[in-house]
Amino acid sequence: MLTLDLTNSPRWHDLAPGVRVQLRPLTTALMVATRSDPAVEAVPEEASDEERAVAFAKALARRAVLGWEGIGDADGNAIDPSPEAVDALLDIWPIFEAFQMTYVSKGLLLEQEKNASALSPNGPSAGASATAKPAHPARAASKPARTARRG
Repeated sequence: MLTLDLTNSPRWHDLAPGVRVQLRPLTTALMVATRSDPAVEAVPEEASDEERAVAFAKALARRAVLGWEGIGDADGNAIDPSPEAVDALLDIWPIFEAFQMTYVSKGLLLEQEKNASALSPNGPSAGASATAKPAHPARAASKPARTARRG
């Protein structure tokens, strides 16, 4: 059953020990806005999937982060979120992974479930792939198969 959160209120997410961020709900409007973000659109066509994922995650985080705790500057002073600070935060690998797992992947889970159960385009076996190897033509012509013994 799909559970709807009708409050649509921001939530706190723990990204590392002592580090948490307050994020907007991952809504359709937020995803559409992120897809058309200039930084996402500026990713070259020849960029890898990984480069695209980083650009998208940073653009999404810049829109989604409302506040945070446990994040400071080089001198240890607490800082407020800014586009530059959000990008720097996501440049830290464990933080990036936690953001992807706790926020982005939960929003995409429905999309994956939909794709996994989608019907094949033209009948039940249209999307299936062959599992048996084709017979080797040279071997088949050289020696006929033996007849099975009778009982």
